[in-house]
Amino acid sequence: MSSRGLSSPPVADVHTVARRIVGNIERILVGKPDAVRTAMITLLAEGHLLVEDVPGVGKTSLAKALARSIDCTVTRIQFTPDLLPSDITGVSVFNRSTGDFDFRPGPVFANVVVGDEINRASPKTQSALLECMEERQVTVDGHSYPLTGPFMVIATQNPVEMEGTYPLPEAQRDRFTARISLGYPDLAAELAMVDEHAATDPFAALEPVSTAAEVGTLCQAVRLIHVSADLRRYVVEVVSATRRLPELRLGASPRATLQLMRASRAAAALAGRDFVVPDDVQIMAQPVLSHRLVLTAQAQVDQISQEDVVRDVLAAVPVPQAPTGPPPVSLDGSVPDRTGQRPEMHPEKRAERNGAVVWRRSPRVT
Repeated sequence: MSSRGLSSPPVADVHTVARRIVGNIERILVGKPDAVRTAMITLLAEGHLLVEDVPGVGKTSLAKALARSIDCTVTRIQFTPDLLPSDITGVSVFNRSTGDFDFRPGPVFANVVVGDEINRASPKTQSALLECMEERQVTVDGHSYPLTGPFMVIATQNPVEMEGTYPLPEAQRDRFTARISLGYPDLAAELAMVDEHAATDPFAALEPVSTAAEVGTLCQAVRLIHVSADLRRYVVEVVSATRRLPELRLGASPRATLQLMRASRAAAALAGRDFVVPDDVQIMAQPVLSHRLVLTAQAQVDQISQEDVVRDVLAAVPVPQAPTGPPPVSLDGSVPDRTGQRPEMHPEKRAERNGAVVWRRSPRVT
């Protein structure tokens, strides 16, 4: 078997363990498979997740369920207007017996940090996470302290209630790999939630199904997922196209390019493939890019959303041609279509564009 064969242990491990974690989370968050999938992809991509939605739809439950599904260190920070940066990063305390200062780590020193209602803290306190999220370290009084991997920040915020809140600055939003909105469940999902969770605490029976060391190994395997030269160019073209649109005051950054590439690799691994296809890029483009875009005043007046802009970009940028030859075989033995997805998971057919067979864009993940 070649080094890119689907039966190779790294890809098989990622697929098996990730599905196990996803199934554990779905015991808590009923009827939101796309949101759970995006959260899992963000974890495998070594990124951070911003969950933005109205109260009561399960933002904190998603964060807690993901954290508890892994046997690792977990902390929760309730962001309030009076929270200080040292309450997050830690503080140096004078030790009278030694005559020196001892550093006492803050709650950010954990594998999974759950930040609830992050926009209720002041910008000064929000900025305490900038170094942690990008450089995986904390600097206090001139000393740098590394954070133990894997490290993930899952933050929630309510976009409706604006009193007593501080919008996240663009530098902070750009450090979140993906943003998701859960939305209200459908009737069947809400009824299942009532039947299963109304009388008992669902978290009481939730046990870890993986470890921090195992997740770290999976993240290393995701880095080795193959991305062809055409797809790398496609990712760059999609991101760079956002910087030339008249509807945007600020397009996606080069950091967004790197994070879209990492998220696409993680999406491929979660699907049981050791190579990326255009559908992986297109499915992850919405959660990875939309929250980084800043609309012009005229675009806001015209009621154009960031999601609309991303959809237009995906429709405008040419998709790489589909490869020729027999299709690969998935881990379960089924034959995927040219997108790499099993037919029952991806019912769309290929389309013709300028005489070339291309992948058709998948529905966006919300």
